[in-house]
Amino acid sequence: MRLRDVYLKVKLGDYLTVLTDYHANGAYKKLKENVTLKDDPDYAVMIRTTNFENNDFAVNLKYIDEHAYNFLTKSKVYPRDILMNKIASPGSVFQMPDLGRPVSLAMNLFLMRTDETRLDQTYAYYWLKVNEPYVKSFSCGAATATITKNAVRELVMHIPPLPVQRKIAGILSAYDELIENSQRRIKILESMARSLYREWFFNFRFPGHEKVKLVPSPLGDIPKGWEVKPLEALMCDHIGGGWGKDAPDDDHTEPAFVIRGTDIPDARSSQVAGVPHRYHAKSNIRSRKLEAGDIVFEVSGGSKGQPVGRTLLITTELLSAFDCDVICASFCKRIRPDANRYNSELLYLSFLEGYDSGEIEQFQVQSTGISNFKWTEYIEKTERIIPPTQLRLYFCEQVGLLLKQIATLGLQIQNLRRTRDLLLPRLLSGQMNIQEEVT
Repeated sequence: MRLRDVYLKVKLGDYLTVLTDYHANGAYKKLKENVTLKDDPDYAVMIRTTNFENNDFAVNLKYIDEHAYNFLTKSKVYPRDILMNKIASPGSVFQMPDLGRPVSLAMNLFLMRTDETRLDQTYAYYWLKVNEPYVKSFSCGAATATITKNAVRELVMHIPPLPVQRKIAGILSAYDELIENSQRRIKILESMARSLYREWFFNFRFPGHEKVKLVPSPLGDIPKGWEVKPLEALMCDHIGGGWGKDAPDDDHTEPAFVIRGTDIPDARSSQVAGVPHRYHAKSNIRSRKLEAGDIVFEVSGGSKGQPVGRTLLITTELLSAFDCDVICASFCKRIRPDANRYNSELLYLSFLEGYDSGEIEQFQVQSTGISNFKWTEYIEKTERIIPPTQLRLYFCEQVGLLLKQIATLGLQIQNLRRTRDLLLPRLLSGQMNIQEEVT
């Protein structure tokens, strides 16, 4: 008997022990009186869709205090819980990672838990993930698409016996654990690179610093023999990107990949599977083609008014992940450093530091809900310290090893994701022999 022949046809609602949301905790007035979102770290994290979309569970977080967390008793979130968008791409599903701290549910998500004596929760998550088009088909609404609790309960699943569910969940979870481990290593390596940058160029603790005297400069005391120059003087060129067409219309276009600001978080670790494919005029590609050592700098947050300044260093490893030319999008600048004055690694890390310190934020402006960046003013007025050539090259050699490891890990993550995503539908549909896969 084939495995798929023993699958049961069930309704998801019959196998759930919890299906809830933020508003299950009380009326709007009570929620407003007891819950205040905070930007600064506090007792609990308020988990949002954007955290999953950007794979960001450390930086762009919202918090609530202990009183609010305890008030929201019906929407406390635990590791492995299944979360689903109610609006804005309704039906998209996520599984909660372990953040090592209390977590509460934001207002535009559903929270689900299964009866694990009948339906393995991780299996249910993978089933919902691979069947997202089917789940999304239950959304409704003309102006704003939404999905309701009743619609979620009525979702029809085909599930194997519980032991098989657990085996499938274990196989797929093993891939995700490898991915998470690599992501943690990437964060450690990036932290090391940034710490090295701060030690050398803020604290001036570089090799041989004991023998160097500090002298006054426009940026404060700096080591004798170092220079201070505006950013503009450190670049060969800095041009805007461009968009192309979805399909070729004549012989004057060819395929290219476009790096957008929203792609930067994944592309920074060479995870480029979701970067969009477009066709461009050949002349456009020649003039805006990205090369190893270039830097992509986001200069517009678009209509969502998001902060600008996300930065991507183009590496050889990153370019190798594409099968055609790569250019940056129109909301970004392509920066090509002057290698005789400033190396790519050094400029890239200085942008990351500028983003965290608020330097970049000073040049951001809001206009009719759109975030833009005063690029020309920024590169004319912002200065950088320039170390002697030999020290600069030595630093870039050391930090370059760390950045290369990050890119290599990113490519490994992409391969793991690709393999997992190929296995996912075959395992869930019963097409694959589970015993062979386990052994």
